[in-house]
Amino acid sequence: MRLLEETKFIMKKYNLYANKSLGQNFLIDEEIVENIVDSADVSKDDLVIEIGPGLGTLTKYLLDTKAKVICIELDKRMINILNDRFSLYDNFNIINDDVLKVDLKNLISENKNNGIKKVKIVANLPYYITTPIIMKLLEEKLDIESITVMVQKEVAERLTTIPGDKETGSITYAVYYYSEPSLLFNVPNTSFIPEPEVTSSVIKLDILKEPRVKVKDEKLFFKIIKAAFMQKRKTLVNALVNGKIFNSKDECEKCLNTLNIDIKIRGEKLKIEDFAKISDYLV
Repeated sequence: MRLLEETKFIMKKYNLYANKSLGQNFLIDEEIVENIVDSADVSKDDLVIEIGPGLGTLTKYLLDTKAKVICIELDKRMINILNDRFSLYDNFNIINDDVLKVDLKNLISENKNNGIKKVKIVANLPYYITTPIIMKLLEEKLDIESITVMVQKEVAERLTTIPGDKETGSITYAVYYYSEPSLLFNVPNTSFIPEPEVTSSVIKLDILKEPRVKVKDEKLFFKIIKAAFMQKRKTLVNALVNGKIFNSKDECEKCLNTLNIDIKIRGEKLKIEDFAKISDYLV
């Protein structure tokens, strides 16, 4: 049965509709699903955590790799469907909860045994909550190999660009700090039902064993980056003073001059190493 027909059959069988408030759009393109699994490089020795499996389209392909798959799904309507579809798979587990509330570190620790070598995150993320999920996965410093997810195209560009390039945002630096990001391929809106209004992209974040730069105070480092992007149209000096990082322009300019950073530069033009230098200067 083709994926489109299968999806329509499941929706009709369970009298189901996509929940817009949960950002649900069901993937119906077999080639895209196969490419996601191939890109994630999933093997039988892996533990895969899938966030928001929905009807289980991607889940089916993940389970067929023989990897252990743990799905985290918030929508209770989907739980029955997933349990019905995959009850005969001994490598399938499901958690009915909000991924932002799940103790992923403990979950991984409890499951990383019985021959499991690597842990990978694979998901078609709800667009409205992409950033909080990505930040949770990175900031909690989980014992994971990679994150392969589908997100909105413009978000994908911001997540995978090099800090200082055109699409740079504050999250760009966080992603680059913790991982090696890559934009893999785009997914047209015709690959879903219902069709979203935007194009999607699949990205992969290969988690670094050590952060890309060493800083004395990680919390301060990210506080400075956040302040720099709170007022993107202002110069870095004005943004950092307004963000209470420095008490005065003179104090900030002295720091930048010492570090050979242009005092007229905007935050989005800085390399990650520049923010590290500013952070360490203040410690």
